[in-house]
Amino acid sequence: MGEQGPTIREALFYVRGDDGSLVCGICERRCRILDGHRGFCGSRMNIGGRLYTLTYGDISSLSLNPIEKKPMFHYWPGSKALSAGSWGCNLRCVYCQNHSISMVSADPKSASYISPERFVDLAFKMGGLGISFTFNEASCTLLEYALDCFALASRRGLYCNLNTNGYMTPEALGALHKAGLDSMCIDIKGDEDFYRRFCNGADVEVVWRNSRKAKRIGMHVEMVNLVIPGANDDDDCLGWIIKRVRDELGRDTPLHFTRFYPAYKAWMYGLTKVTPVERLEEARSIALDEGLEYVYIGNVPGHPGENTYCPGCGELLIRRYGFDVTKYRLNSDGRCPRCDRRIPIIGRPPARKDLNAHKA
Repeated sequence: MGEQGPTIREALFYVRGDDGSLVCGICERRCRILDGHRGFCGSRMNIGGRLYTLTYGDISSLSLNPIEKKPMFHYWPGSKALSAGSWGCNLRCVYCQNHSISMVSADPKSASYISPERFVDLAFKMGGLGISFTFNEASCTLLEYALDCFALASRRGLYCNLNTNGYMTPEALGALHKAGLDSMCIDIKGDEDFYRRFCNGADVEVVWRNSRKAKRIGMHVEMVNLVIPGANDDDDCLGWIIKRVRDELGRDTPLHFTRFYPAYKAWMYGLTKVTPVERLEEARSIALDEGLEYVYIGNVPGHPGENTYCPGCGELLIRRYGFDVTKYRLNSDGRCPRCDRRIPIIGRPPARKDLNAHKA
């Protein structure tokens, strides 16, 4: 590739195949990559018999975002995280909302490099309480960089978040956690048929396996399902997701149902309709009836389904409007002020004079 810039680094987690190829161990596609070729995500390349990441610190998108935007509702509510993405993805879903970066393979010649030290410094300077890798699939395209950033950030007291499709290998997930990753928003897209049709044949069981492991090793996990009319919005698919969240991750695991707007190649696959709000409400109702305690509606600003209610007495505890927390009523020890039930929320909102100024 000519001269190697700062975004080209030898990759972690790969082995040599018998035929001279390299087998990437970052995600469960486990691409077998010949010399001079790239893996499915477009960010890893076999160069002379060694596997390299082409996107170390190559930042395509950078902004200070509310943690609620991930969406994460039970994790440092009201805070902001310096959020970044790169190029490429290991699923390449046909309806991707961020296709302008996720469907683009890395080009080191036009890279925009930010060192881990500078990235963490920026988080402090911009007023963030944490860092988050999001926008495209950072678990594969930014893994080595994320490991370095999480290690620096956690040592300096920042939280570390990943917004992910959950398709990494157990080795990659373990390394992320060891480096400091303490929370994940995991996108559970649909059932087996959905992943086969719209996510390039990916295996949904990998996502469930990693979700269970993340919970088991102590990470905070929230699940999000983009409800797509005609693809994953039938009762069978929704019920399957709801019951697995309840039975495998726990009744107190937050589940977000979010509204779909057609994007990228959605029209070519017959995915042409915006999700009716009524269908999101039905999904939330089904989940609550099945025993999930914290179920949310997303992409519908101002809807009551954005709020957190006590599952014990029904008291409104956190009012939200879009990505903003407008009212926070939990006691200092994280309990409902009405019935004293403990609510599983990590962290408290930053001090703001106007936070509880809104009418209940």
